[in-house]
Amino acid sequence: MRKNEDVGWRKGMSREELLGLPAAVDLETGNRALGLGRSKGYELARRGQYPCRVLRLGNAYRVVTADLLALLGLAA
Repeated sequence: MRKNEDVGWRKGMSREELLGLPAAVDLETGNRALGLGRSKGYELARRGQYPCRVLRLGNAYRVVTADLLALLGLAA
């Protein structure tokens, strides 16, 4: 086993994982799909500069999956 598998951590997401996402995902999932770190993703969301549409729901951010897939070139 590789070191990353030992701790359950993987950078990025497979095509199958991306296409199986619900209509909106948390910012952590969006960051993972885009290869962004946690701090950078939250900073971009706070500034309104996240690369795709982000919804602010109370204290939480949600990334619109359709916009995320379009950005990644996987839109239907």
